[in-house]
Amino acid sequence: MALTCRDIPELPGLGAIHLRGGSSGADNTVRWPYLAENRSFTNWVRGGELVFVTGISRHRSPANLAECLYEGRDCGISGLVVLTGDAYIGQLPAMLSRLADELAMPLFEQPYSLPMVDVTETIARAIVASERSQEPREGGLAEALIAGIGSHQLEGLIRQYLPEVEAGLLDSSRDLLEVWLQERGNQCAMAEALGCHRNTIRNRMNRLVAEMPPESEPNEYFKTLVLAHLLSRP
Repeated sequence: MALTCRDIPELPGLGAIHLRGGSSGADNTVRWPYLAENRSFTNWVRGGELVFVTGISRHRSPANLAECLYEGRDCGISGLVVLTGDAYIGQLPAMLSRLADELAMPLFEQPYSLPMVDVTETIARAIVASERSQEPREGGLAEALIAGIGSHQLEGLIRQYLPEVEAGLLDSSRDLLEVWLQERGNQCAMAEALGCHRNTIRNRMNRLVAEMPPESEPNEYFKTLVLAHLLSRP
């Protein structure tokens, strides 16, 4: 499922963000977070962004915040987040919530105490995760082969055509190979997916290389392991 405005307060650590208006548009898809520094953001968005307004670099009056809602509607953004606190925008004007309802533009309030770096990172990760969850898992070569000839015959073909793959090494490395495929080799993301430290991933990769046959070329053998894993996924 694509990430929507409705999902934002439910994300880990974002419970302090509250929907204050425009609930009829809460199912708008969030394509990416965008921090608006200029008075106008029309030239900087492409549609589907969740736009954050802080008031730090530019004073935001109630009238200007209303302009942001109108501009957001015209630009096709998914929603508007206004940061409030004593330092800049003291509180969210009531008229802004009513206007958001009229425009069906989701309007969120976020406290300044919630670090923006954490907010944008959490949203970005959720967007990436939702996109990956929508990628089709069926119809690939491995699935077609398994469906066409059966897993037992496929294992025989792997032994016949990929004889250099040691079953023990393949079996002990399946989780590592799978997460390597999912995260495209990004060791930080691999560590997060497996719930371990990045050094653990690095050490496991080094150990995998060390356990390869001495006569093998590590990069080519790793590709062979990945292929064997794809063709024999449990």
